Amino acid sequence: MTHFVFIARLAVAWFVALIVLMIVINSTPLGNFDTWPVFLFGLITIGIVVAGAVSHLRRVRLLTGSADPAVLGNRQRRQIEIPFEAGEAFDLVDAAIRELPGTRDIESARDSLQVRARVERRDPYRGVSQLTGDWSWFRNRGNQISAIVSPGDGTGSVTLLCEPDSGVWSDWFMVDDGTNLENAEAITRAIARRIAERRRSEQAAVAQTQTEKELTVAKLSLLHAQVEPHFLYNTLASAQILTRADPARADEMLGHLIQFLRHSLPRTDEAMSTLGAELERSRAYLEILKLRMGPRLDLQIDVPDDLRATPLPPMMLQTLVENAIKHGLEPKTVGGTVWILARSNDRIVSVTVADDGQGFNAESTGTGIGLRNVRERLRLVYGEAAALAIVANFPHGVAATITVPVEGPQTRERRNG
Repeated sequence: MTHFVFIARLAVAWFVALIVLMIVINSTPLGNFDTWPVFLFGLITIGIVVAGAVSHLRRVRLLTGSADPAVLGNRQRRQIEIPFEAGEAFDLVDAAIRELPGTRDIESARDSLQVRARVERRDPYRGVSQLTGDWSWFRNRGNQISAIVSPGDGTGSVTLLCEPDSGVWSDWFMVDDGTNLENAEAITRAIARRIAERRRSEQAAVAQTQTEKELTVAKLSLLHAQVEPHFLYNTLASAQILTRADPARADEMLGHLIQFLRHSLPRTDEAMSTLGAELERSRAYLEILKLRMGPRLDLQIDVPDDLRATPLPPMMLQTLVENAIKHGLEPKTVGGTVWILARSNDRIVSVTVADDGQGFNAESTGTGIGLRNVRERLRLVYGEAAALAIVANFPHGVAATITVPVEGPQTRERRNG
C-alpha cells in the first residue's frame, strides 16, 4: 500500500499540474490552438515520472531492504549521539562530510558547531539507460547537507539533514533516486567508523600502558632479586667474620640486616609504600655498609616527620641510594657521604639522594637499568605529575631528586574521576 500511495502521489501531482496548465492555456488566446499535443506530452511526462518513481522505490529497497515512508522521502534526517566533547564531535562530523564523494562548497563554522555543504548528485544509472539523461529536467539535480552539533554533558548530539537543494514543494514532483538516503547512511557509517577507531586506539593505549607497567614491574622485581641476594651474602659473610673478631659489631650488623629484610618483604604490584618505610629500608642498608666500610662512609638524613607518610612506590629510594654507593663512593678510595633529604612545597614532595663521590663519569651517567626503571615507574604511576632529575652535586658527586605529588596517585585518580 505504501508503494502505491507513493507512486500515486507523484502521478496525481503531475496530473493536477497538467490540468491546471490546460485550463490556463484554454483561458488565453492560445486556447484557439489544438491543445491535444500538449495534453499528450503531459501524459507521456506523467508516465516517465511514474517510471522514475518505481525505479526510485526499487533502489531504496535495494539500499535498505525496506521501503517505508521514512526512507522513501527525498529528505533524510538523522539524530546521532557521539560520546565525545562537542568540539571533538564537530571535528569528526566535519571530516566525515568532507570525505563524502562529490562534496563541494563546504561552509564549516566551528564556533557555532555547524557544517553546510553541497553534494553533486550523480546519476546512479549513468551508462545503463538514456531515459533519465534525456528527461533529467524533472529530477532534482543537486543535494545539500546540513549538520548541527548540540553540546551535552561530555557528549555531542548531531542533527544531520540530507536533502535536495530545491524547495519542499519539489518533493511532490521529483525523486532523488535514493541519493540523499545514501548520503545520510554514508555519513552515519563514517561517524560510527571513526568512533570505533577512536575506541580501538584508546583500548590499544590502555593495553600498551598496562604492558609497559607490567614489564617495568618485572624489571624492577628482577633487579630487586639480583641486588638483595648479593647484598645478603656479603652481609652474612661479614657478620660471620665479625662474630670471631668483634661480636658486638656482628650483632649490630645482623640487627640492621633484620630491619632491612623486614622492609623488603614482597608486596603486590599495585601496593604503594611510604617515604618513611623506604627511608627505614635505606637507612638499614647504609648502616650495614657503614659497618663494612668503616669511616669511609658517612650518612646524613634530613627528612621531616610530617613527610614520612607520603606515598612512594617501593624500591625507588633504595635504587638511588645503591647508585650513590656503587657509582659514587665505592670507587673513591677515601669514601664519602650520602645525604637523604626531603622537602615539600606547594603540594609537591622532593626526595633527594646526594653523594660527594666521583660524580659523572663513564660508569655513572645515570642511564643504567635502575634509573630507567625509576623514571618509567614514576610515569606509569603518576603520569606527568612526577619526575626524576639527576644533576651534579657541588663540588663533587651527584644528586638525584624524585619529585612526587603529596596526595599520591590514588587520591588524584578519585579527584579526577
